[in-house]
Amino acid sequence: MKILVISDIHANLPALESVLENSGPVDSIWCLGDVIGYGPYPNECIETLRELPNLVCLLGNHDAAALNRIPSETFNDEARQSLLWTRAVLKPANRAWLEERTETAVIDDTTLAHGSPRNPVWEYVLDQNTARQNFRSFKTNYCMVGHTHIPLAFHMVPRGRLLHFAFPPPGEPFMAPVRSILNPGSVGQPRDHDPRAAYAIFEIETGIWTPMRASYDIRSVQRRIREVELPERHAARLADGW
Repeated sequence: MKILVISDIHANLPALESVLENSGPVDSIWCLGDVIGYGPYPNECIETLRELPNLVCLLGNHDAAALNRIPSETFNDEARQSLLWTRAVLKPANRAWLEERTETAVIDDTTLAHGSPRNPVWEYVLDQNTARQNFRSFKTNYCMVGHTHIPLAFHMVPRGRLLHFAFPPPGEPFMAPVRSILNPGSVGQPRDHDPRAAYAIFEIETGIWTPMRASYDIRSVQRRIREVELPERHAARLADGW
């Protein structure tokens, strides 16, 4: 089976559409959360996902905040502005769809979480020490997370004696070892200084993980951000991927 793995769309519809087009035919889509937040197309992104067959989609911290499960005060000023705007414009049917999302999922031999298996909504797995601790929190061979907006891979060798850490280059497939934590990066707001939308293709039978990038019309998203009067920083950072 060929799986499209995406995360952190952040209400960026052109980026999502580009990924869906560039990924080609897949058997399933796993979305690791944060469909909304920051960007100007929250309803459109949810409605696009709702139409996709064989979709598994988790709840991210921005999604949870839009549902009032997380106080807006926990976000910085600019993120809070976006959150309050998103709460105001979110359609009831799309809110109901978000309400149905779970924080984690286990599919075959893979654990899915937005932040980490230990703390699914909030924790960032960005360093070796955090990754090492999280290997104790899942029993499957693979764990896939988002939240950092950076494509990452952590591999634990047998008996947990060593941990390997990598920034996988886009377009280069590799066989993910047993006991791996894999992050596809962000579709809608990359933060690895590559502005292209990030995603990954995972082949279940072989364990092959291929990080990918897709170009999209960034300027159109920036214009829309300004039209709806979201923070300028949300527009500016898209051009440089930070």
